[in-house]
Amino acid sequence: MTRKRKKTQCKFYLLTLGCPKNEFDSEGMHEMLVDSHYLSISNFHEADIIIVNTCGFLQAAKDESIATLQELAKQKRKGQLLIAVGCMVQRFGAEVTRHVPSLDGLIGTHAWADIVPFIKKLRDSSRKSKPIYHLPETGETPLDTVILKHNSRGALPTSAYLKISDGCSAPCAFCTIPSFKGSHRSRPREHVILEAQRLVHHGVKEIIIIAQDTTAYGRDFGEMNGLPSLLEDIAKSAHGIQWLRLMYAYPGHASKKLVDVMAQHQQILPYIDIPLQHGHPDTLKRMKRPHNIKKVLEWIEYYRKAMPQATIRTTFIVGYPGETETEFQGLVNFIEEVKFDRVGVFTFSPEPGTPAFDLPHQVDGEIKQARREQVMTIQQAISLQRNQYFMGKKLDVLVEGFGDGVSITRSYRDAPEIDGYIIIEDELPIGKIVPVFITGAMTYDLMAVPANKPLVYFPH
Repeated sequence: MTRKRKKTQCKFYLLTLGCPKNEFDSEGMHEMLVDSHYLSISNFHEADIIIVNTCGFLQAAKDESIATLQELAKQKRKGQLLIAVGCMVQRFGAEVTRHVPSLDGLIGTHAWADIVPFIKKLRDSSRKSKPIYHLPETGETPLDTVILKHNSRGALPTSAYLKISDGCSAPCAFCTIPSFKGSHRSRPREHVILEAQRLVHHGVKEIIIIAQDTTAYGRDFGEMNGLPSLLEDIAKSAHGIQWLRLMYAYPGHASKKLVDVMAQHQQILPYIDIPLQHGHPDTLKRMKRPHNIKKVLEWIEYYRKAMPQATIRTTFIVGYPGETETEFQGLVNFIEEVKFDRVGVFTFSPEPGTPAFDLPHQVDGEIKQARREQVMTIQQAISLQRNQYFMGKKLDVLVEGFGDGVSITRSYRDAPEIDGYIIIEDELPIGKIVPVFITGAMTYDLMAVPANKPLVYFPH
C-alpha cells in the first residue's frame, strides 16, 4: 500500500517597519495566515513567502522601506514570493516596483485583511513577470470586519496595542496620512471591547490604545466624547486589565471629560501622548493645527490637577516653513513653562503632495538641526528634573526582561519603545507588575530596587 505523502506546510516570514499601528496590522495578517495553516518562521531565507509591512509617512521611512525590500530582493531565491504591504505601497503604488522590480505583489493599507486570498492568487498565477497589485482606495476596511483572536502567536507579550480607528480627518498641512489612509473611521465599539477582553484573557497586562487620532473616536458616529466612554467600557468590561495606556491624542479633541474618566479609573494610567507640534500660535496656524495656546495650557493645568503625578508626552516639529527666531523662541518658552515629562523633536520634512511641501520661506537644514539640538538640550534638563522627583518613591513596574542579574522594567510613565526604563539590579519575573523603590535618576531612565529589599541609602 502506497503511503500518502504529507503536504508540506507553506512557510512565511513577516517583517514590520514603522509605527505601532503597523504592528497591529501585522498581527492581523499573522493571525489570518496561521489560521489558514501557514507556518510562521523567523528566518526569511527558509520562507516560501516574505511579507514586508512598509512605512511611507516621511521620506526617511520610505527610504528605509525601499532599502529593506531591495536587500530582501537581492537574496530572494527562486520560487520565493516577495510581497510589500502597507502605507508606502498605498501612497506610492507602482513607483515602488521601479525601485524593486522583483516584487511579486503589493497590497495597500485598506486591504491587508485580504492577505490569504491574495497569496493564493499569487501562487496560482502564471504571470511570473509582473507583480500583482491590490490597492483599493475606498471600501470596507479591515477594522470594520476583523476582530483579532490574539492566540496565533502562542504566548503574547505583556503589552499589546489595540487599534480603535484608522485614517485621519485632521487638516494638518505637513501630513501625508489622509492621502493614503483616508478619512477617520472609528472601529465598531463591540469589536474593540471584545478584543480587549481577549487580550486580557491571554495574559496581557497592558493595553495601549492607538489610532491616528484616538480622541476622534466616535465622531464619525456623531459622538463628541466617544473616547472617554470607550475607555470606561474597556475598564469595566475587560476584567483583569491592569494598565490601559492612551496614545496619539489630538489636542483639539482632548476634553475635560477625557481627563475626568482617566482620573476615575485606576486601570487607566495617568499618562497621555498628545502631539502638540509647536508652541507658537502663528506657526501652528500655518500648520493648520489647533493654535489656541491658552486653551492648551488650561487643559494641561486641568489634567495635572486631576492627576498630580500624571505624565505628558508630546512631539514638536522645528524648522517649519516660515518659522522665525521669534516663533522658535515661543516654542522654547512654551516647553520651559509647561515642563513636559517626555518630548520628541523632529525637523520639518517637506513631503510631496502636502500643502507645506512648497510653502515659501523654507528653513535651512543646518538651522533646523541646530534648533532641534537646542530643544533637546533644554528638554534633557527638564526630564532629569522630573525623574529626580521620584527619588525614594515607590512605583509599580512591569517587568519586560532580565539578564546578567539586571531586570528591565517600565512604570506608568513609560510607553514601550519610545520612553525610558527602570533598571533593577535583580532578576524579577517577566510579565509581572511589582513594586520598587527608586534609587537613582538619569536623563531618561531610573534605577530601583525591589520594594521587599532593604534600603540602605537615598541621595538627597
